Amino acid sequence: MSAVNNDVGVDTETLREEVKSKYREVAIDPHGTYHFHTGRFLAMHLGYDDSVVASLPEVAVESFAGVANPLSLRPLAKGERVVDVGSGAGFDSFVAAHHVGPAGKVIGVDMTEEMLAKSRSTAGKLKQGNLEFREGLAENLPVEDGWADVVISNGVINLCPDKRAVFAEIYRVLRPGGRLQFADIANGKPVPDSAMRIVDLWTA
Repeated sequence: MSAVNNDVGVDTETLREEVKSKYREVAIDPHGTYHFHTGRFLAMHLGYDDSVVASLPEVAVESFAGVANPLSLRPLAKGERVVDVGSGAGFDSFVAAHHVGPAGKVIGVDMTEEMLAKSRSTAGKLKQGNLEFREGLAENLPVEDGWADVVISNGVINLCPDKRAVFAEIYRVLRPGGRLQFADIANGKPVPDSAMRIVDLWTA
């Protein structure tokens, strides 16, 4: 059964499984060879606070595979409530939890079982009571309406074919006056329809 229900003509379920497969590898083998950088090297080059990153254990950083630093757009304030869309192994969520402090709360949402297992295990070791990881999709966030002061995301929205649904969900979970801080990859040139339907090109 086809799962094409978006504007770009790619099979949604096939794409999700391909994305899961790619990032499952990053969770299990963070020091493997990928077409993108990972870990502390990447965090350093993307301008994350050195002292905060240094305070995190290797397991909290090694599977980081973001494309930029969404937290650099505006500092998070103590007590803010944050949703991390596509939280992966949790790096951005751990950094966000540090910034919002015990009075704040961070909910990380991811669809990859191995990433969730890793982020939850690491959160348990860090004993961060202001942090929770939930299974879910960017197009159907398991977060109540108007809960978040801030939504962050790092290199995830580009992997979702139905971007209208993603942004609608982000709008739904943000409180009035809340803000979106995301980093991502955008193509400035038109992409042929035939190429848009090739799942491998989405994750390559």
